[in-house]
Amino acid sequence: MSHSRVFLLIVAAIICALALQRVITRRLEPEHNPVVESPKTEMHKLPSEVERQATVSTSSATFRVPILMYHYVENITDKQDTIRQSLNVPPNVFDAQVSTLKNAGYTFMTAGELADVIDGKIKLPDKPVLLTFDDGHWDVDTVILPILKKYQAKATSYIITGFTGGSDFMTQSQIQEVISSGLVEIGAHTVHHISLKGQRATVVKKELADSKNALETLYHIPVVSFAYPNGSFDKQAVDAVHDAGYTNAVSTLPGIEANNTNRFYIPRIRPGRRTGASLLTLLENTTFKNR
Repeated sequence: MSHSRVFLLIVAAIICALALQRVITRRLEPEHNPVVESPKTEMHKLPSEVERQATVSTSSATFRVPILMYHYVENITDKQDTIRQSLNVPPNVFDAQVSTLKNAGYTFMTAGELADVIDGKIKLPDKPVLLTFDDGHWDVDTVILPILKKYQAKATSYIITGFTGGSDFMTQSQIQEVISSGLVEIGAHTVHHISLKGQRATVVKKELADSKNALETLYHIPVVSFAYPNGSFDKQAVDAVHDAGYTNAVSTLPGIEANNTNRFYIPRIRPGRRTGASLLTLLENTTFKNR
């Protein structure tokens, strides 16, 4: 066999191998290649097709409910981890925030309770507030829970079920401890923390159903609330959340109003490091136009 023919066979083999690799990668993504994306990728604007649907929806009672969004509550030692730092609130600041809200007469609610308010099952307190924690990091158990107990404050923690037991996440026993406190409602945050906007319908449905079922089966609890990874969603995702049996979902859209129209993409606000009067001003005086 000539050298040129051998060379052509080798090149053909390489091309086939690369093509096969691309096929395998496409089949595995996104289910087996989860990525916790940068907060820069978060959605802060309502998708146009969802907005059009909201415009023609029937009117419903609107409730002014600030929902505070957290990811990490810890003392960060790795100063090079800029993403972690941008999403972090130090424990002493979080303590001061909960104290501020408690002393100002706010009533701490869970996401499930908010859905009951929208459905008219329970009455909204005069000064409601929700504390929500995305991802299920270990600090929900070791840092956040003791502070919640200190002030008897309720919260909702959204769990990425496929990451449970990872180095940066709560173990099953820690999640059980959080549940047993009676202060923390558990919500779902998909299995692999993938952005749902533009995903294949089968992937979206599986991420929603499997995360919900895993939490309900393991911990014998109802899981009624969902948080979109990176706040990423579209009309397909909104419809799928409803069809999966959730009663509500939270987004990263900025806002403080909840109603039957936006119940599957309820807005939230980041408290940052505000405490005292600064935090209360954010909750009481800020107006948002997002649905």
